[in-house]
Amino acid sequence: MRPTPHILVINGTKVRRPVFVLGAPHSGTDLLARAVKQAAGFHLTAGRPGVLRVTYAFARRPAIASERGRGAARVLRDAYAEAWQISPRGCAQCPAECRALAGLPPTGAPDAPDAGLACAQPHGVHRFADASPDLIYSADVLLDAFPDAQLLQVIRDGRDVVAGMLADERCLAWFKPGFANLEEVFPNPFLGVEDFIDRNRWPTAAPAVKCALRWRGSVRLSARLRAQVPEDQLFTVRYEDLVARPGAVAEDVSQYLGAPLSKAALTGLVRAGDRGAQEGAVGAWRERLTPKQLAQVERVAGQELRRLGYRLSGAG
Repeated sequence: MRPTPHILVINGTKVRRPVFVLGAPHSGTDLLARAVKQAAGFHLTAGRPGVLRVTYAFARRPAIASERGRGAARVLRDAYAEAWQISPRGCAQCPAECRALAGLPPTGAPDAPDAGLACAQPHGVHRFADASPDLIYSADVLLDAFPDAQLLQVIRDGRDVVAGMLADERCLAWFKPGFANLEEVFPNPFLGVEDFIDRNRWPTAAPAVKCALRWRGSVRLSARLRAQVPEDQLFTVRYEDLVARPGAVAEDVSQYLGAPLSKAALTGLVRAGDRGAQEGAVGAWRERLTPKQLAQVERVAGQELRRLGYRLSGAG
């Protein structure tokens, strides 16, 4: 049973039914996040430092959240109380990924607008949202902090996710000895290491294997969420549906959120990402993964790929 909702007021507006966008890295959460950010009445953030410090602490050391109980929810709620403040100073400190969702260049770029401008006007905001990376590992704490929250998660073919992660230095950095914390945390949901077989092979595992473990772990968390969270608080979008039918997805998400998302806007975002581009194309793994990498991914995550309806190539 979730605790009684805590009243959080941002710029004079009570936070009700905040929306959190979840998904593995490179699963397409940025497309949905930008569509929500462009929806009337929403203020969506992503990657604010205060939120990242808290969510990564919980993600990498789950015991912190479980041991602190409601204290963990309070810490997370306080982080959002700061992150969701709308002010020129706050927006000037937004990270590049948050500004990108608003269609703004990074702070300090030659074509950046005046740093004294905010990306939203407080009087027009009545819903708050966040799409910071790796929120899925803090889903339980999010629901404790905001019992009326709505979770919006994106699932994508793990092979395409792995291809994206392999080209992303920030994703690969978590696998470096200085960041990997298997000696202190095991099982390790963040790294996707759940048993001794995974743990024993980790030191010598190829990057594709480690990426596949992270994707496998995230979709297993998604499955557990689906079994535990009421239907009116969790909605799942397939990335492949988002690319193929953005208008229909916008309609479904609008119904779930009880707020209109523009079909034209989401369709435009998908097209702007270029459906034929390697990063965003469905099935791009066929060109981006080597045969060896493909075999590694399907060997590690084949069961989850099949469960989600993705057909294996036979390489695993």
